[in-house]
Amino acid sequence: MSTATAIENIDAVAIGGFDGMHIGHQHLFDALGEHGGIVVIETGYANLTPGTEREHYTRYPIYYYRLEDIRHLDGEAFIAMLCRRFPQLKKIVVGYDFHFGKDRRYSFRDLNRLFHGEVVVVDEVQLGNDSVHSHKIRAKLELGDIQGANNFLGHNYTIKGSVVAGQGLGAQQLVPTLNLHVKAFLLPMQGVYATLSRLDDEEHYRPSVSFIGHRISTDGSFAVETHIIGEEVTHNRRVAISFLKHLRHNKKFDAFSDLKQAIDLDITKAVGVIQHLSL
Repeated sequence: MSTATAIENIDAVAIGGFDGMHIGHQHLFDALGEHGGIVVIETGYANLTPGTEREHYTRYPIYYYRLEDIRHLDGEAFIAMLCRRFPQLKKIVVGYDFHFGKDRRYSFRDLNRLFHGEVVVVDEVQLGNDSVHSHKIRAKLELGDIQGANNFLGHNYTIKGSVVAGQGLGAQQLVPTLNLHVKAFLLPMQGVYATLSRLDDEEHYRPSVSFIGHRISTDGSFAVETHIIGEEVTHNRRVAISFLKHLRHNKKFDAFSDLKQAIDLDITKAVGVIQHLSL
């Protein structure tokens, strides 16, 4: 994110929830111009790009407002608040379905009446004859349709977590994994995925295969874990997992040897996916 434009010089803002920062949202940002900013209304439901995670997907500075703090404002008071915050404000950019003010009673039509500047309304964005919305991305992730979700997002869906102690079986009998505690992010459907993983503050992602679900072949506990392919990485503080493709559903194996064989096949498939996407 670039914060080169000081708040007193912001002359255009895009307003919305912007969970996901998907290709539909990017159309709004494209209308901002050089000295734009993004106003995020935090509803408490963001789990694709919670909190400041949004800042990884735009060059514009982001300003956050909690819905609970402003939901009582009528249309006039809402616009007045924005004009106080951004004294050079000349343009507001919103989506076609934007509503604001107390009880969401105001729409973009009211902006033209209340705001004495330019109002840009961005039409519905479609991909493959399907409209792009955050709730559809969530649905795709919950079905394991990673490629569909990523197409709507315009980037690979990524979660972040802190490393916690695991069973210890991986490094001893299977493959070493980093076990994560993940909060705030929506987890895709349970199963095994081809992924890219970034460790701590490293800039680059490493090829990996990741698992989400209950360890039904061992202790039954729920886990989010990633194996860095070809490396013996067993400890770090923070890990980001970027999802590329769902490889298989969670499955119970009666013997460790069968589980090990399945994991080896998962790794082979993940390498193939990563290499294909890198071409």
